[in-house]
Amino acid sequence: MSIQTVLIIGVGPGEGLGATLCRRFAKQGLHVVVAGRTAAKVEQVAASILASGGMATGMVADATDEEAVAHLVAQAEAIGPIALAIYNAGNNMNGDFLSMEASFFESCWRISCFGGFLFSREVLRRMAVRGAGTLIFTGASASMRGKPFFAPFTAAKAGLRALAQSLAREFGPKGVHVGHVVIDGGIHGEKVITGVPEFAKRLGQDGLIGLEGLADIYQMLHSQPRNAWSHEIDVRTHKEVF
Repeated sequence: MSIQTVLIIGVGPGEGLGATLCRRFAKQGLHVVVAGRTAAKVEQVAASILASGGMATGMVADATDEEAVAHLVAQAEAIGPIALAIYNAGNNMNGDFLSMEASFFESCWRISCFGGFLFSREVLRRMAVRGAGTLIFTGASASMRGKPFFAPFTAAKAGLRALAQSLAREFGPKGVHVGHVVIDGGIHGEKVITGVPEFAKRLGQDGLIGLEGLADIYQMLHSQPRNAWSHEIDVRTHKEVF
């Protein structure tokens, strides 16, 4: 029996959601394909998994490049059937709407939404034939509501959520589990702690969403039996107002 693979795109810092998910599924005995735009970060995560006895391969790919995504998925599938694919690409992009450049708005949409289309299309072409597999999209507060100064991120994430819903309805009956995780709040990871330290300090560890707790949710979605699937799960700290 061939080794099953997990393909995760949007892997950045070692203490981030993408890297945490890679390590979690490697511990389950799966071969993790660690994908992202920055070679150094991808290789660091892959190396840490290999050092702990897991199976991992680092691959550099731009989620918005059609040819690169197609090549990435083909390479991952060559290692073993993709049992789980996670689209985790996309950064929180915001700004003043009236002075916003069209290119900025478009780039946010391409990363958070268009890339999701490219990735899921290539993955589902394999999973649908087998009638099995899990595809999960990482969402955000912006998937559900638009706040001032977050128009580009909201449009992109809301679009990704709608895409996930459509795919769940189309491919669920074909045996593919499509999930969407709404992360409602800041994550207790490197991006927030080092990028916006004052914000992180003000909220404290208990006010930021824990990485391992998030990994628990992704793992649970992937392990659900066919007669009890969840499509969308929202997660936040006990302090978050919603």
